[in-house]
Amino acid sequence: MFLLEIDGLKQIERMTKIRDGARRENSAEHSWHLALLAMVLVEHAAEPVDVARVVAMLLVHDLVEIDAGDTFAYDDAGHATKAEREVHAAERLYGLLPCDQATTLRALWDEFERGDTADARFALAIDRLQPVLLNHANRGGPWHQHGISRERVEARNSVIGDAAPALWSAALRRLDELDALGLFPGSPAV
Repeated sequence: MFLLEIDGLKQIERMTKIRDGARRENSAEHSWHLALLAMVLVEHAAEPVDVARVVAMLLVHDLVEIDAGDTFAYDDAGHATKAEREVHAAERLYGLLPCDQATTLRALWDEFERGDTADARFALAIDRLQPVLLNHANRGGPWHQHGISRERVEARNSVIGDAAPALWSAALRRLDELDALGLFPGSPAV
């Protein structure tokens, strides 16, 4: 049952658009992309990490969206209920597995949510970096569309710097480029 249930992640649309901006990505595509980014970018982790655990964490961290939906990163009202919705979803979804597997996958999800280990911090950094890369590729994407300021983008994504300073520097360069194009409210070019 779990194996078919997780197919539902393909139906959860995220706000972030794919590279060319043609459509919004779904959460399954997002998870796949994160797993590959982690494998390629692991050398930039500030602390030693177990890339296999990071990849596993990234593959399971958004499964709760099957029930809870994806909450846009800058939706303050949605974030007020996000944790509760996702805990209920985790209980149901991971509860579909045999006890040992449920315990293992739920522990990975909980660790990602807490962000209290090197693996979880790096996984979170990758999760935050990917939308920066896509929004840069499609000229601001939903950030521009929804009037999200550079300050809000930096505040939300600054955790990248703790787990991977070089990746944060690369992200900031991309934000500088978007800013120079006038794609943030109050940008110099606006």
